[in-house]
Amino acid sequence: MTASDEFIVTTGEKSKRLDMFLANRQPLCSRSAIQRLIREGQVRINGQAMRASYKIKPGDRITLDIPKPEPLDLKPEAICLEVLYEDEELLVLDKPAGLVVHPAPGNWSGTLVNALLHHFETSGSSISTVGGKERPGLVHRLDKETSGVMVVAKTDRAHRGLAAQFKQHSISRAYEALIWGVPKKGRGRIELAIGRDTRERKKFSVRTTKPKASVTEYCVDRRYGKVAAHVLLYPQTGRTHQLRVHLSAMGHPILGDQTYGGGRVREIGAQQFTRVMLHARTLGFSHPGTGIFQEFTVPVPGDFASAHAALEGMTSSTIRS
Repeated sequence: MTASDEFIVTTGEKSKRLDMFLANRQPLCSRSAIQRLIREGQVRINGQAMRASYKIKPGDRITLDIPKPEPLDLKPEAICLEVLYEDEELLVLDKPAGLVVHPAPGNWSGTLVNALLHHFETSGSSISTVGGKERPGLVHRLDKETSGVMVVAKTDRAHRGLAAQFKQHSISRAYEALIWGVPKKGRGRIELAIGRDTRERKKFSVRTTKPKASVTEYCVDRRYGKVAAHVLLYPQTGRTHQLRVHLSAMGHPILGDQTYGGGRVREIGAQQFTRVMLHARTLGFSHPGTGIFQEFTVPVPGDFASAHAALEGMTSSTIRS
């Protein structure tokens, strides 16, 4: 089975290699995967097979056939989970930084999904199937390097109920981040439509063909002189990489976030930041079974607390906003 995409090169499109053009237009495939599909004859221009190095021209009609992947054979793995709450409908946990949420190229095992399968298998519990075999129980996700609260659905009813709340933006969420520099305003609202970047397929930005409205409210909680700050973030929408993109657009990328901040955010003085300093602090929702509002808050992990202490030690005075 295959899925086909078709692209027509517009007059304003710059001449570029076929593989580069498709890698930007098809975010689900890496450039190496695109090159393999070209070699296998799955890419045609005006009905003809071409090399990856072919330079596209205005008016070219490009057809890309992507074979549907075989279902993953996910295996339960005994990975420790810090469960905050669990009942017959759902589970709330504190995800550590460094744990990938679901299997994907480069991370076929050792993920949160593998850990959940083991947890539910050993406890005799069910898990929602709404998300499909690859993402059982997952209503939302956190980036690999982001720590904090997540909710997982154990029944299809809970999955649909929680998903509806995320879609309606009625979920209560608060994040903490350590950022580069200090915003001029102590609190504010960032309204910036974002989508997948047209040039760098793994990034999101305002440079996109499909912008989606995105809103984040922020409050500066602590300043470390003029070099950095600790901020509280309240996303009003849930776009991929939203907080990271919004803070970078402000000129204050999250420390450790090389994707949106470059090499400069890797260290301040002698303090290095080996991961994105972002923590999902609070998550609140109406229980899909009882209708009762529940809220869970977890403190920052040790590496975040250590970075905070190091930044305080570097500055002669720390001012509460």
